[in-house]
Formats: sequence, structure tokens, C-alpha cells
Amino acid sequence: MKVFYVLLSLLILTTGQLQAWGFYAHRKINRQAVFSLPPEMIVFYKRYIDYISENAVNPDRRRYAVKGEAEKHFIDVDSYGDSAVYTLPRYWNQALGIYEETSLREMGIGPWNVYHVKIQLTEAMKRRDTKAILRLSADLGHYIGDMHVPLHTTKNYNGQLTGQYGIHAFWESRIPELLSDDFDFFVGKAVYHEQPQLSVWEAVTGSHLALDSVLRFEKILTERFAQDKKYSFEERGGINTQVYSREFTVAYNSMLAGQVERQMKRSIKMAADFWYTAWIDAGQPDLSDLIIGVENLPKEDLSPDKDLKVREHEGMVYSSIGRILKRKQLVYLRKQPFLFSKNSGTDG
Repeated sequence: MKVFYVLLSLLILTTGQLQAWGFYAHRKINRQAVFSLPPEMIVFYKRYIDYISENAVNPDRRRYAVKGEAEKHFIDVDSYGDSAVYTLPRYWNQALGIYEETSLREMGIGPWNVYHVKIQLTEAMKRRDTKAILRLSADLGHYIGDMHVPLHTTKNYNGQLTGQYGIHAFWESRIPELLSDDFDFFVGKAVYHEQPQLSVWEAVTGSHLALDSVLRFEKILTERFAQDKKYSFEERGGINTQVYSREFTVAYNSMLAGQVERQMKRSIKMAADFWYTAWIDAGQPDLSDLIIGVENLPKEDLSPDKDLKVREHEGMVYSSIGRILKRKQLVYLRKQPFLFSKNSGTDG
């Protein structure tokens, strides 16, 4: 019994590292988007490409630190009824005229938030506010990426309603990490969007229409694969961790006909397009002389707020002790003093 608690404790201590797996795609999207910008912009964005890439993950970290952040990452369009993705108001003020703001935020404000951040970026460029431009560019790329994930458009965001718990991290993290070296990320030059808010909703609509295949194909493959073939073990943070196997991941990606790659490319293209659109709308300010030292780059205090309740979408943590622990369970277990007590039970 004591061995079990030791293993469980080690798993808990590495949860922070495991959580970071999902950051890979967001960083990749922001980095690749820089290379689609015109010469007038790329001189600035390449100068700070590391900041824009590394801080692409800040909105996810902010979910656990800032109240009101979590709702910016998704929209449960199916909570509004059939065909709602076609009929929901495209503009925030229109939505407020139909629904209570509390309800809107509860079901996610993802697409409306993307447009809001784009407006903020435009204003920052007008002011030539270097710190704000960097922070908002990184954030905007993240939020745009989220709108291209089918599981960010549904109340069944982690397969919890269909017995597929963990599919969110599988689609969003495991596939890109394992297979993206073979992805083609060339998306061409950034273009101007006359109606960016409508463009965001087109992305959300496309993502939501892809949801059926995301869920259905995983179920089909799960029926074909034995449990020991669906999963394998890898060392993560010093822990032998159960993950989706390469064989299962490749088969799923093939059945999806490269869907994850397409959605990543669309995210890259839209991130570049929206940065460019913000710059055009700001009057094409000269960004070339905006230079700040590393020590002055924007920083945020993203220390988790233990009292903040947000819904989890990263998936599950697999442990070598053969159990699947939801993150909420891990939070609970962290609070149990017996796990770390010298007298925590007896062997056997």
C-alpha cells in the first residue's frame, strides 16, 4: 500500500510538466504565422518571434489565474440547439440583445473574444505600444488556434458525454507532437479580412462540422484496437506514463485524412491574417524601430488561484500504476495529508 502512495505522490508532483504537453501546437502556430507577414511587419515580429511563440501558451495558464479567462477559449454551440452554429449572432452586442450575458459566458465566448482582442491589437498598433502589441499578438494567435479545434465548439469537449474521456488532449496535443514533423505548414502570404468577425465564425462553423468525425472515428478505432495496442508507455518527468500509442495515433490521423494538420494550417493562416488586418486598420504604422530589451518584455503573474473553478479540457493523466486519474481527482489528492505522511498505511 505504501508503494502505491509513493507512486501516486510522484505522479502528482509531475502533473505540472504533463500539463505543458498541450502547449506544443500553440507555440508552433504562432511561430509559423510570423513567416506569412509582409516585410513591413516581419522585421518586428521576427525580432520577437521567441516571445510570441513561448507566450502563446499564456492564455491557457491564465485560465487558472484570472477569473473570466476560461470562457474565452471555447463556445458550446450545441448548447444552443440544432443548427445554432449557423444562427448564433455574429456580433457581441447582438448576442447581448438575445441572451443573458451570464449564460453567454457560461457557454463560452470564444469567437466574440477573438474579435475583441483583434480590436485591442489594432489600438495598440495605433499607439505603437510595443509591450501591448507583443502580448496581444501572442494571445490572439492562441485564441484563433482554439477556434480551429472541433472540441472547443461543444459541451462534449473532452468526450466525457460519449465515454471518450481524454480525446481532447489526444486530438489537440498527442497528434501534433508525434506527427507534425511531417506536416506542411506553408500557408502563403497574409491577407486582409474585411469582416474579421465573420471570418472567425466561418472557422468555428468549420470546426464544429468536423466534430462528428473526431468522435466517431475514435470510437471505431477503439473497437478495432486491443487495449494494450491503443496505449503505450513513455517516460515523462521521470514517470513511466501511459499515452496513446504511435500505432493508434497514426491510424486515427489517417482516418481523419490529415484533419489536425489542416486545422493547424488554418490557424497559422488566420493568425497571420489577423495580425496583418490589425496593422492595416491601425494605419500601417512603422514597427521597425520598436525595440525593447529582454528585461522589459511583457511579464504576467500567472500563479494559479486555488479558489478559481474552471472546466478541464486537457484530458487525463495516465500513470504506470494502471489507473486513470482525472485532474480534478489529482487536485483532491494533493490536499490529502495521508499521501505524504510517514505513517501512511502499511504494505499489503
